[in-house]
Amino acid sequence: MENDCILIVDDEERMRKLIKDFLKQKNFSTIEAGDGEEALKVFKENENRIKLILLDVMMPSNLGIITSRRISFIL
Repeated sequence: MENDCILIVDDEERMRKLIKDFLKQKNFSTIEAGDGEEALKVFKENENRIKLILLDVMMPSNLGIITSRRISFIL
């Protein structure tokens, strides 16, 4: 689908940009989140569009594993 996208979750802006730029070259649409709480909010708002989540598991404010579990409960 045209609106399908990948959610990139990483606390380092530099890393999100690097991943986003790479995926853009491969013609993928992306959405970004800087921490777990933001990722949950973005996911809830775009649940039907997001087909893949690239998630940093070592974030200081909300560990990626906790975020992934919380997202799995939404599904």
